[in-house]
Amino acid sequence: MQIPPRFGLIEESEMRWHSLLDKLRELNDADDTGSYKFTFFGTHGHASMGRAAVHNVAESKYGTDAWDDYGAMLYGDGEIIWGPDPKLTTLGEAQGATAHSVWGQEGDASIPIPLQRLCGLWCSSAFCWLYSCPAKFTPFKDFREEHGAHTCDQRSTRTQIANAFPSIDIEPGLTEVDEAWTAKRETFEHVVGRARDGPGSDFWWRRVVVSVTAHNGSINAFSSVSGRETYALPTGGEFPL
Repeated sequence: MQIPPRFGLIEESEMRWHSLLDKLRELNDADDTGSYKFTFFGTHGHASMGRAAVHNVAESKYGTDAWDDYGAMLYGDGEIIWGPDPKLTTLGEAQGATAHSVWGQEGDASIPIPLQRLCGLWCSSAFCWLYSCPAKFTPFKDFREEHGAHTCDQRSTRTQIANAFPSIDIEPGLTEVDEAWTAKRETFEHVVGRARDGPGSDFWWRRVVVSVTAHNGSINAFSSVSGRETYALPTGGEFPL
């Protein structure tokens, strides 16, 4: 299922989101040593590359073994371009529209719209443009997928991102070229370390409700840091935490 009813919230009353926020306030008021947040993790929609989901075009075309052994290191095959920053397919756009629709439905129940919307750099071009709200998206370099080796996980230049999406807030420390991406694949343990460090940033502490759009790898890293089991979130899916 791409997105469960009510984003998985058990309570069905019209006051369900008010109740959740009240509980968060109670927890934060009672604990001076920590901070409780409600985070919507979402994946990008289906795209013309491979590693984000087994149904994505390139991996489906060549098979997982061929993709991992050879295809993922290429930028395309003359028919499909999957790196860097692969674009959404028609299915991916439809998945984004579905997510947008669910947000609209829950708006009738006063779902808290995240005023801080963060996204992995690739996802700034893959998914975020489908939302419309007063909040700006902030691409954040540490909320990206496992990088290295696979060209689909290499980002565009800072200039290309700024020109394509002039309304987003780009973090000051983002370099022009992708200096993190190398020919060596990053380990999941390193991704977990990035996830552990990310919430320590100032922007995270300023909000109670945050939305993060990223890849499964970075979302599972956050799950691991939070003591939750990893979950294969489908493309265009949402995972509240």
